[in-house]
Amino acid sequence: MRHIPLFFSILLAGQSLGANLRAASPSAADFAKLDAVPFSQVRIADAFWAPRREINERVSIPLNFKNLERSGNLENFRLAARGATNGYQGPVFMDSDLYKALEAASYCLATDPDPALAKRVDDIIALVAAAQQPDGYLDTYYTVKDPGRRWTNLRDNHELYCGGHMIEAAVANYQATGKRALLQVAIRYADYVASVFGPGKRLGYPGHPEIELALVKLWRVTGERRYFDLARFFIENRGRKFFAQEHHIPLDRYDGTYWQDDVPIFDHQNIKGHAVRATYLLSGVTDVMRETGDPRLIAMVDRVWHNTTEKNMYITGGIGSSGRNEGFTTDYDLPNLTAYQETCASVAMVLWNHRLALLYGDARYADVLERSLYNGVLDGVALDGKRFFYGNPLASDGHYRRSGWFSCACCPPNVARTLAALGGYAYAVKNDALYVNLFIQGSANTTVAGRSLTLKVTTDYPWDGRVTFKSELASPTRFALHLRVPGWCQTATLTVNRKRVTAPRRERGYFVLDRDWRAGDTVELDLPMPVRLLAANPEVRADRGRVAIQRGPLVYCLEDCDQGAPLPSLCLPANPRMRAVREPSLLGGIVVIKGSASAAADGRWAGELYQPPPPRRPVAIQAIPYYAWGNRRAGDMEVWVPLAPPTSLASER
Repeated sequence: MRHIPLFFSILLAGQSLGANLRAASPSAADFAKLDAVPFSQVRIADAFWAPRREINERVSIPLNFKNLERSGNLENFRLAARGATNGYQGPVFMDSDLYKALEAASYCLATDPDPALAKRVDDIIALVAAAQQPDGYLDTYYTVKDPGRRWTNLRDNHELYCGGHMIEAAVANYQATGKRALLQVAIRYADYVASVFGPGKRLGYPGHPEIELALVKLWRVTGERRYFDLARFFIENRGRKFFAQEHHIPLDRYDGTYWQDDVPIFDHQNIKGHAVRATYLLSGVTDVMRETGDPRLIAMVDRVWHNTTEKNMYITGGIGSSGRNEGFTTDYDLPNLTAYQETCASVAMVLWNHRLALLYGDARYADVLERSLYNGVLDGVALDGKRFFYGNPLASDGHYRRSGWFSCACCPPNVARTLAALGGYAYAVKNDALYVNLFIQGSANTTVAGRSLTLKVTTDYPWDGRVTFKSELASPTRFALHLRVPGWCQTATLTVNRKRVTAPRRERGYFVLDRDWRAGDTVELDLPMPVRLLAANPEVRADRGRVAIQRGPLVYCLEDCDQGAPLPSLCLPANPRMRAVREPSLLGGIVVIKGSASAAADGRWAGELYQPPPPRRPVAIQAIPYYAWGNRRAGDMEVWVPLAPPTSLASER
């Protein structure tokens, strides 16, 4: 392993998480409109993601299907296919979890063909098709348990949410396999929904957004504009307080914040309500505004993104501080022990920021995507792929552990589909430009400037910041290679064919190399990874007097089992001496941060309630990546570690 600088920079977290200064509000003129390189054209062959993706395919996805069978999700479809009107199991949204599992499995079939998995997927698709009603409607809860009452509770009963996940699964399966069986189900369903909702028809929108972004995907695959128009209808009408009407609530007593139904969509000033609903909605809004260029939507998304990342995002890239509403409270309310930070909300942050990165060609959005992915999402699944977090606290007293499944099982298949589609987040293209957003060893095959290009990548990221790119071209081609310079990196350097590039051109957070490329040309991007201490904005009460440890894209934490003293007794000195050390046999192979802290000596408290603080003693500490915590014995965990108190106090006159 290369030399790791053994120094810290203590920074405000708000400055660190977004290196680019806030600019004026964007407009459609700022759109870059990049296209993602499809996941099926990206090969991942590294030591970090490849093993996780293999566990995802071999362990998590089969386990998802097993648990979906055990929990009744599949049986609900069998009942619907038989025309049964009783026997439904589970909450109203059970269908959606099966669709996410299908989506994840479909991605795997494109990158790692598996006949047994392919048959399983085809059999489930046949079951889904059999459950679809003659008019195209598909929702097993209403077909089996509550027939005749379709669309009577859009706010709570998730019909459109489930349908959206079905459409996403259908698009994924079609793109992965070329088969149209599930796509035809999705088309029939979308046509039926369009016959019910839209201008001159019924007003309404989903209580849990999702179908909006799914309809845009369906439009792009089929070319049928009416699917985009329906997504636009759902978005542009949101905030008309339809749910008050639906539930007969007087407007003067109605608060639609939880459902993002309190104000017209154009007037939102901040992130609010249920975190996953909010971010899925914003993903759909971003898709629509990419097409329409509506300045009202552009300004709203920009306002809300800044409010999210500057006042409501955890250092891990997760959002949603409160378990009470699975969402937001007030700005800067970011508790640690009670942090909700739902895994699905981190997935939604990836989805939203990926769309923004493609829309603007701006690295600050890819920075958030990376932070959420490596920390908030990856924490949601155990290293063995068998256990899952629903919420993801930033501190634990040892009683919080991953679970094998949940009665509300949205998170496990959501992580599975994210890992399976990982390659689709790494690269983007536009005419004569190729963008690199994630640094993953392997290769990408795409077309740039009308020519086929294979870009081979060699790196040990995220443990090491050196990344080598080698081009394979049939003939010389001129194009611009955009390499993201992460916001956490202050001293990136660049070489082309072993020659240092002095003062490389930089645009929107990317190094840009615009030149004639030949087969075998090699670029080396060096992103130094010093260990850093980050402080939170003082408005974040929970983190005052505390610091977090970060190296590269990874946030670190302290687990009790690694320390030389009980974790609650530890404090970091003002200038800690720490070093990054490779531990190949620990937690699947990680880089740990080793250093020293001080611990309070055990006091003698028998018969005492108060006394001077006991003396402190030096102890060794070790930090591990946050995503890896909770994989060993139960114990305390902290992301935000107290700084040592002052050694003396001035006497009061």
